Amino acid sequence: MNFLYNSSSHFNLANLFTFVNITAGLMATYFITQNNFFLAIILAWIGGAFDIFDGKIARKYELSNEFGVQLDSFADFLSFVLVPVFLIFQAVYATSTSGMWIIIASIVSIYYVISGLRRLIHFNIHTDAGEVDKYFTGVPTPLGAILLWLVYLTHAYEILPALVVILLMAIIGWSLNSTIKVRHP
Repeated sequence: MNFLYNSSSHFNLANLFTFVNITAGLMATYFITQNNFFLAIILAWIGGAFDIFDGKIARKYELSNEFGVQLDSFADFLSFVLVPVFLIFQAVYATSTSGMWIIIASIVSIYYVISGLRRLIHFNIHTDAGEVDKYFTGVPTPLGAILLWLVYLTHAYEILPALVVILLMAIIGWSLNSTIKVRHP
Protein backbone atom coordinates (compact mmCIF):
# COMPACT_ATOMS: atom_id res chain seq x y z
CA MET A 1 0.00 0.00 0.00
CA ASN A 2 3.06 2.28 -0.04
CA PHE A 3 2.19 3.25 -3.63
CA LEU A 4 -0.74 5.29 -2.26
CA TYR A 5 1.65 7.77 -0.63
CA ASN A 6 4.44 7.64 -3.20
CA SER A 7 4.61 10.77 -5.36
CA SER A 8 6.16 8.85 -8.26
CA SER A 9 3.30 6.32 -8.37
CA HIS A 10 0.67 6.89 -11.05
CA PHE A 11 -1.79 5.24 -8.66
CA ASN A 12 -1.13 7.35 -5.59
CA LEU A 13 -4.06 8.49 -3.45
CA ALA A 14 -4.45 11.87 -5.16
CA ASN A 15 -4.50 10.30 -8.62
CA LEU A 16 -7.04 7.68 -7.48
CA PHE A 17 -9.36 10.55 -6.56
CA THR A 18 -8.78 12.00 -10.03
CA PHE A 19 -9.66 8.62 -11.57
CA VAL A 20 -12.99 8.72 -9.70
CA ASN A 21 -13.59 12.19 -11.17
CA ILE A 22 -12.92 10.79 -14.66
CA THR A 23 -15.25 7.83 -13.99
CA ALA A 24 -18.02 10.17 -12.81
CA GLY A 25 -17.55 12.32 -15.94
CA LEU A 26 -17.75 9.30 -18.24
CA MET A 27 -20.86 8.02 -16.48
CA ALA A 28 -22.44 11.49 -16.66
CA THR A 29 -21.83 11.51 -20.42
CA TYR A 30 -23.59 8.17 -20.74
CA PHE A 31 -26.61 9.37 -18.77
CA ILE A 32 -26.84 12.51 -20.90
CA THR A 33 -27.16 10.26 -23.96
CA GLN A 34 -30.06 8.56 -22.16
CA ASN A 35 -31.67 11.96 -21.43
CA ASN A 36 -31.29 11.29 -17.70
CA PHE A 37 -30.06 14.81 -16.95
CA PHE A 38 -30.69 14.62 -13.21
CA LEU A 39 -28.37 11.65 -12.71
CA ALA A 40 -25.80 13.16 -15.08
CA ILE A 41 -25.71 16.34 -12.99
CA ILE A 42 -25.38 14.38 -9.75
CA LEU A 43 -22.42 12.46 -11.22
CA ALA A 44 -20.83 15.69 -12.45
CA TRP A 45 -21.08 17.17 -8.95
CA ILE A 46 -19.56 13.98 -7.50
CA GLY A 47 -16.70 14.38 -9.97
CA GLY A 48 -16.34 17.99 -8.82
CA ALA A 49 -16.09 16.93 -5.19
CA PHE A 50 -13.34 14.45 -6.04
CA ASP A 51 -11.56 17.20 -8.00
CA ILE A 52 -11.47 19.37 -4.88
CA PHE A 53 -10.07 16.57 -2.75
CA ASP A 54 -7.45 15.30 -5.21
CA GLY A 55 -5.61 18.61 -5.05
CA LYS A 56 -5.89 18.86 -1.29
CA ILE A 57 -4.59 15.30 -0.86
CA ALA A 58 -1.75 15.90 -3.33
CA ARG A 59 -0.62 18.98 -1.40
CA LYS A 60 -1.09 17.49 2.07
CA TYR A 61 0.85 14.29 1.36
CA GLU A 62 3.27 15.87 -1.15
CA LEU A 63 2.03 13.65 -3.98
CA SER A 64 2.11 16.29 -6.73
CA ASN A 65 3.94 15.30 -9.89
CA GLU A 66 3.75 16.08 -13.60
CA PHE A 67 1.63 12.99 -14.30
CA GLY A 68 -0.92 14.12 -11.70
CA VAL A 69 -1.05 17.65 -13.13
CA GLN A 70 -1.76 16.29 -16.63
CA LEU A 71 -4.24 13.72 -15.33
CA ASP A 72 -6.11 16.39 -13.36
CA SER A 73 -6.40 18.59 -16.45
CA PHE A 74 -7.75 15.68 -18.48
CA ALA A 75 -10.34 15.04 -15.76
CA ASP A 76 -11.20 18.75 -15.66
CA PHE A 77 -11.63 18.82 -19.43
CA LEU A 78 -14.01 15.89 -19.31
CA SER A 79 -16.01 16.82 -16.20
CA PHE A 80 -16.00 20.63 -16.40
CA VAL A 81 -15.90 21.32 -20.13
CA LEU A 82 -17.29 18.42 -22.17
CA VAL A 83 -19.99 17.21 -19.77
CA PRO A 84 -21.69 20.59 -19.19
CA VAL A 85 -21.50 21.53 -22.89
CA PHE A 86 -22.86 18.14 -23.90
CA LEU A 87 -25.64 18.44 -21.30
CA ILE A 88 -26.69 21.89 -22.51
CA PHE A 89 -26.52 20.82 -26.13
CA GLN A 90 -28.66 17.74 -25.52
CA ALA A 91 -31.09 19.24 -22.99
CA VAL A 92 -31.45 22.77 -24.34
CA TYR A 93 -30.29 23.24 -27.91
CA ALA A 94 -31.44 19.92 -29.39
CA THR A 95 -34.96 20.45 -28.04
CA SER A 96 -35.36 24.25 -28.23
CA THR A 97 -33.53 25.41 -31.34
CA SER A 98 -33.61 24.65 -35.03
CA GLY A 99 -32.40 25.98 -38.35
CA MET A 100 -29.85 28.76 -38.08
CA TRP A 101 -29.97 28.77 -34.25
CA ILE A 102 -28.83 25.15 -33.94
CA ILE A 103 -25.85 26.04 -36.14
CA ILE A 104 -25.05 29.05 -33.94
CA ALA A 105 -25.49 26.88 -30.81
CA SER A 106 -23.09 24.33 -32.33
CA ILE A 107 -20.49 27.01 -33.06
CA VAL A 108 -20.78 28.46 -29.54
CA SER A 109 -20.50 24.96 -28.05
CA ILE A 110 -17.34 24.27 -30.05
CA TYR A 111 -16.01 27.70 -29.04
CA TYR A 112 -16.60 26.83 -25.36
CA VAL A 113 -14.86 23.45 -25.69
CA ILE A 114 -11.84 25.03 -27.41
CA SER A 115 -11.74 27.82 -24.79
CA GLY A 116 -11.80 25.28 -21.97
CA LEU A 117 -9.09 23.17 -23.59
CA ARG A 118 -6.94 26.23 -24.22
CA ARG A 119 -7.31 27.33 -20.62
CA LEU A 120 -6.27 23.94 -19.26
CA ILE A 121 -3.27 23.67 -21.59
CA HIS A 122 -2.17 27.21 -20.72
CA PHE A 123 -2.55 26.40 -17.01
CA ASN A 124 -0.42 23.25 -17.36
CA ILE A 125 2.33 25.04 -19.27
CA HIS A 126 2.56 27.85 -16.71
CA THR A 127 2.16 25.89 -13.46
CA ASP A 128 4.65 23.72 -11.62
CA ALA A 129 3.48 20.55 -9.86
CA GLY A 130 2.38 21.39 -6.32
CA GLU A 131 2.36 25.15 -6.93
CA VAL A 132 -0.78 27.08 -5.98
CA ASP A 133 -1.19 30.76 -6.85
CA LYS A 134 -3.37 33.09 -4.79
CA TYR A 135 -5.43 34.02 -7.86
CA PHE A 136 -6.40 32.38 -11.13
CA THR A 137 -6.21 34.56 -14.23
CA GLY A 138 -9.42 33.83 -16.07
CA VAL A 139 -12.34 31.80 -14.78
CA PRO A 140 -11.20 28.25 -13.88
CA THR A 141 -13.01 25.44 -15.70
CA PRO A 142 -14.75 24.13 -12.54
CA LEU A 143 -16.26 27.59 -11.95
CA GLY A 144 -17.17 27.79 -15.64
CA ALA A 145 -19.00 24.48 -15.26
CA ILE A 146 -20.88 25.75 -12.20
CA LEU A 147 -21.94 28.83 -14.17
CA LEU A 148 -23.11 26.60 -17.03
CA TRP A 149 -25.10 24.42 -14.58
CA LEU A 150 -26.82 27.57 -13.31
CA VAL A 151 -27.59 28.63 -16.88
CA TYR A 152 -28.98 25.16 -17.59
CA LEU A 153 -31.18 25.29 -14.47
CA THR A 154 -32.58 28.70 -15.38
CA HIS A 155 -33.56 27.27 -18.75
CA ALA A 156 -34.96 24.06 -17.23
CA TYR A 157 -37.19 26.17 -14.96
CA GLU A 158 -38.25 28.23 -17.97
CA ILE A 159 -36.61 31.44 -16.75
CA LEU A 160 -34.22 31.84 -19.71
CA PRO A 161 -34.91 30.98 -23.35
CA ALA A 162 -32.43 28.91 -25.37
CA LEU A 163 -31.14 31.97 -27.22
CA VAL A 164 -30.02 33.57 -23.95
CA VAL A 165 -28.37 30.27 -22.98
CA ILE A 166 -26.33 30.48 -26.21
CA LEU A 167 -25.26 34.03 -25.38
CA LEU A 168 -24.33 33.17 -21.79
CA MET A 169 -22.35 30.11 -22.91
CA ALA A 170 -20.33 32.36 -25.25
CA ILE A 171 -19.66 34.87 -22.45
CA ILE A 172 -18.61 32.16 -19.98
CA GLY A 173 -16.40 30.60 -22.68
CA TRP A 174 -14.72 33.98 -23.21
CA SER A 175 -14.22 34.39 -19.44
CA LEU A 176 -12.17 31.19 -19.24
CA ASN A 177 -9.26 32.91 -21.01
CA SER A 178 -9.90 36.47 -19.89
CA THR A 179 -7.82 38.59 -17.53
CA ILE A 180 -10.46 38.32 -14.79
CA LYS A 181 -8.83 37.52 -11.44
CA VAL A 182 -10.52 34.75 -9.43
CA ARG A 183 -9.32 33.98 -5.92
CA HIS A 184 -8.06 30.42 -5.46
CA PRO A 185 -10.11 28.64 -2.75
